[in-house]
Amino acid sequence: MAVTTRLAWLHEKTLQNHFGGKRLSLLYKGSVHGFCSGDLLDRCYNQGPTLTVIYGEHRIIGAYAEKSYQERKAASIILLALQETKISEWELGLCTPERLFCHDNVKYNSTTNFQIELRNRKVIMGSKTTEDLGLVQNCTISIQDCEVFRCEDLLDERKIKGVTELRKSLLSALRTYEPYGSLVPQIRILLLGPVGAGKSSFFNSVRSVFQGHATHQALVGTNRTGISKKYRTYFIRDGKDGQYLPFILCDSLGLGEKEGGLCRDDIFYILNGNIRDRYQFNPMESIKLSHHDYIDSPSLKDRIHCVAFVFDVNSIEHFSSQMIEKIRRLRRELINAGVVHVALLTHVDSMDLITKGDLIEIDRCVPLRSKLEEVQRKLGFALSDISVVSNYSSEWELDPVKDVLILSALRRMLWAADDFLEDLPLEKQVDVFGGVEA
Repeated sequence: MAVTTRLAWLHEKTLQNHFGGKRLSLLYKGSVHGFCSGDLLDRCYNQGPTLTVIYGEHRIIGAYAEKSYQERKAASIILLALQETKISEWELGLCTPERLFCHDNVKYNSTTNFQIELRNRKVIMGSKTTEDLGLVQNCTISIQDCEVFRCEDLLDERKIKGVTELRKSLLSALRTYEPYGSLVPQIRILLLGPVGAGKSSFFNSVRSVFQGHATHQALVGTNRTGISKKYRTYFIRDGKDGQYLPFILCDSLGLGEKEGGLCRDDIFYILNGNIRDRYQFNPMESIKLSHHDYIDSPSLKDRIHCVAFVFDVNSIEHFSSQMIEKIRRLRRELINAGVVHVALLTHVDSMDLITKGDLIEIDRCVPLRSKLEEVQRKLGFALSDISVVSNYSSEWELDPVKDVLILSALRRMLWAADDFLEDLPLEKQVDVFGGVEA
């Protein structure tokens, strides 16, 4: 049976972030391996930086060794006390592992100020240490359990290499992608979502990845107002050969509360391919059939082949009942019309305690998993249809982890579009979406 830590996820993430983004790999657990300092040191010698975590009845304290424990050699020790998500620390200074863990009957020395007696299941601290760690004036703590972790970089050279190779593979697959059955030359993806969700930023991010440097073609507004007032169809050139890529991202006015934002009828005109690029939206009424930007007889290549709902991951819990009902109703109408759609969560890097390492292991990240389940519960999307991204905003340098998320989300959209094209009866290519009330 695998040995697991007693640390709660929130405590583990707090410790990881406190020490600069570290992976905690469990080396020793007292309740499993025995409360013997000799056994602990045997497991922890030459393991690099380590974190010892002591579980008391009402508190968690720890000792971080910046360098590997080596026999009879002193290491710099930092003591810490963890309370909820707050950490207080005090530098103990140089200390040999034998003295820190009271090995070979080393007696407590008041000048040491801190000592772990595993055999007696207690930690002895000087009053000064107790005070500096913000603990109550009790110089002895009973040990319920003791764990030692090896502290490794979350994104070591091996993982960075893996991310870089995945990025290269995704770029190649998307550059050579061909729509199902060659029914259309390019896939059209409509980005829908509340104002400020990150629709325009996603287009900029996709373009940046394929250009090889950060770009900002689409103007980006604030969370309150947004800036997209026109319907835009963005063709993207590949920075490698200058050729147009096999997909088009379509941006639109944001969805507003109640009657504000993009009109329902305009959405279906867009889906049907009736609206030209750069049409100026009117939130109060949909496009007139006599408007010069209205297309009477669109072909399959003009229509939308996949809809991507874009949501700010931090706003999901604050959605009003009106917004939830609007999105659910729109999803029902899309399903009835046979339109495939997916969800895209943006700004995931701004969530509390999220590190770059979490973004390449989403399934193991509790807060992200919780957000996905919240979208599923509130809005009805299947977990397999939800992607997460961290858009480029003010950065000028590309990041391989961000690129992989962006490219993975785009690939999922193209797969969904292929499902739509495959399910499309060729004899019914006209009026696929049914009529839209004038």
